[in-house]
Amino acid sequence: MRTRKALCFLLTGLVLLCFFAGSTMAQQKSPLDAWKPAFDPSGAKYKAVVSNVSTPGLKGVYAGFAIRDELWKRTNGQIYIDYRPFSMLGGEVEVLNQLKMGAIQGMAVSSVASTNLGPRFGLVNLPFLIDSFDKLDKFVANKKLFNHFLNAMEHQGIMALDITGYGNYGWNTKTPVKTIDDLKKVKIRIAEAEVNRLTYNSWGVNPVVMPWPDVPMALKQGVIDGLDHTLIVCSLTKKFEDAKFFTQINYAQGLFIWLFNKAWFNSLPADLQKTFTQTVQEVAAEMRKQGRAQENEEIAKAKAAGVAFFKLSDAEMATLRKLGDPVHYKYSKEINQLYPTDTYKPQDFLKEVQEFMGYKP
Repeated sequence: MRTRKALCFLLTGLVLLCFFAGSTMAQQKSPLDAWKPAFDPSGAKYKAVVSNVSTPGLKGVYAGFAIRDELWKRTNGQIYIDYRPFSMLGGEVEVLNQLKMGAIQGMAVSSVASTNLGPRFGLVNLPFLIDSFDKLDKFVANKKLFNHFLNAMEHQGIMALDITGYGNYGWNTKTPVKTIDDLKKVKIRIAEAEVNRLTYNSWGVNPVVMPWPDVPMALKQGVIDGLDHTLIVCSLTKKFEDAKFFTQINYAQGLFIWLFNKAWFNSLPADLQKTFTQTVQEVAAEMRKQGRAQENEEIAKAKAAGVAFFKLSDAEMATLRKLGDPVHYKYSKEINQLYPTDTYKPQDFLKEVQEFMGYKP
């Protein structure tokens, strides 16, 4: 009898626990609640799930919602972009594979992770090649070079339509980094990208390679005590709460490359393909402009919050440039690789870009 009563109490407790847990979960808001569409997407004829790892607070990430809304308007509700930022679908490397297989239809991939399926994309990660907003605009305006860059994954069945940005790369650390020797003492995280690894090794640094979703906990627990990233990202994702120093290196521009599964895109009628492409490109161009302004805004906010900013001396910067120059040539084979899907077939794509950008180590 006592056993039966105890069992009844246990079952009652479990039922109540499940009830309260369910109520709590129901009350919790989805991270997408603030970004819900102002329309009912259920009637869309074509749907695309599109992923991104970061926060829509970044103009370059918010672009996905802007594309969603503009496409809905321009196609009279025929295309719905189901946009999933915040790493909701996982880390970038695994999501790239989902995109290739057609499990999802699109992705705004960071330029650093993009090289896993499109090595040519590593061009923009090379140290001090496209290292300012002005240089990025100049590169985008050269359609021959830019379109060849965008074709990096065509042979994988993935098309790139345009880019948005997330600012200039630097070092966000728990201790001040004013010299290259200071950096060597930091357990600094970099993305899962070969170009970045080569760059840091050329600088005499042994970085910690880590997927972006793992960074917040690693920073709090001391697994890392700094990260290679842009100021905008560090500010908006609250990394300055744990690491209050930022060294402005500006050795590369952070990009999101807007990728789509080619088979899915080709399933759209020709008129919708045209509308889709134009919409993505027009929204991306506007978000690049807004992203430039956002960096200045976040610098001001960070300084007001007590974040200390540093720059290396001219001599130290010259050393970084000199040490980083061999990375261009170590990775040139991957950048210059041609595929059957390429319409432009330069003999030395990297050299063309270097000359066009006025690159000098």
